[in-house]
Amino acid sequence: MGENRLASTPTAVYGFVLLMAAIAYYILERAIIAKEGRDSLVAKAIGRDWKGKLSPVLYFVAVLLAFVSRWIAGGIYVFVALLWLIPDPRIERKVEEREK
Repeated sequence: MGENRLASTPTAVYGFVLLMAAIAYYILERAIIAKEGRDSLVAKAIGRDWKGKLSPVLYFVAVLLAFVSRWIAGGIYVFVALLWLIPDPRIERKVEEREK
């Protein structure tokens, strides 16, 4: 993206790679829950997993928007990255509850 000055196609391809990573994360998460069961610590800690569901949707929208506005698409990529940088204490909280 940097070498092409945020041209539409590289921006969309970058978003597609991010989308595939988000889908892989979701599949992995579901596979772990299927193996461990719905009452497992992981399933309880993840809960509704709004970040895991919102990320692929935002990436998909950004891929489409890359052909309309490269800057908005890039902004969405940055927003999702910042969203995941916010610490999520769900798992730690559930582990502490289980140990008590």
